[in-house]
Amino acid sequence: MMGAFDPMLNVSRFDIGRLKALRRFMEADRRMKEGVRETARVVCVASGKGGTGKSILASNLAAARAATGEKVLLVDFDAGLANAHLLLGLAPAHDMGDVLAGKVGVRQALVEGPGGLHLLSGGVGRPALANPTRRELDRLFKALLPLEDDYDLIVVDHGAGMSYGTVTHLAATSTLILVTNPEITALSDAYALYKRAKMVNSSLRVGLVVNRAHSEHEAESAWERFQAVSQRFLGTQPEWIGWVPYDDAVRSSVHHRRPVTLAAPDSASARALKAVSRWAPIDMARTSRPFYERARKALR
Repeated sequence: MMGAFDPMLNVSRFDIGRLKALRRFMEADRRMKEGVRETARVVCVASGKGGTGKSILASNLAAARAATGEKVLLVDFDAGLANAHLLLGLAPAHDMGDVLAGKVGVRQALVEGPGGLHLLSGGVGRPALANPTRRELDRLFKALLPLEDDYDLIVVDHGAGMSYGTVTHLAATSTLILVTNPEITALSDAYALYKRAKMVNSSLRVGLVVNRAHSEHEAESAWERFQAVSQRFLGTQPEWIGWVPYDDAVRSSVHHRRPVTLAAPDSASARALKAVSRWAPIDMARTSRPFYERARKALR
């Protein structure tokens, strides 16, 4: 129709060439996105000192997430002093030490636990795991890498403090759950770990849990102290996930070697731990590249 304006009539050959190039780029981008592997989300659980109940929290986090239908792997990276298998009532035939030594493949070392979660035990009394070299960690991370294709969520339970392995994990991960107690020594050590974590990974998302508190007031008071010190000296602070009460149900669950979220799901501690497991960043704990690729790079 005369008078109708068709913008393509005035497009130069140069513009058409650019449009065709853009279409080729978009098509290549679409194919690339379709081919991207969606690997497991990885959440690290750590504490500044021992005795905070970190491993109990990590094992219950894994059990609670597995109970929702997720494929969950708990990696006990507790430097040769592993106890997750005890908390889960398991007796693995192999552990991470056997993987590091090349005795078994990593999938052979896995064992199924309560609620359908899987465990890679850290082993007990393994000198190589207690103080691994850069080369040993690189070999271990390379062995663990394929597991990211098998699971929805990997929970890494670290030993207390700031070992080389822990710091390397923190440099690679996107998400950390920091566990502490209301005691001043626990808070001080947790702050030291938080400071180190932010030094090696400024974009790290950190959530704080105050465990074994006798009251909400005690837990919130501990959080307020931690928050104030972090803001004053670092200009940043972790997110407040919540608190878990001191509860005899936890002691009973440890004795019976079954996570309290499964053994006594209506107890106060189980309800609090399940609330921790619903912390929203856990659902987004994925990095641009597979986690153990980033961990290997962090070693260099």
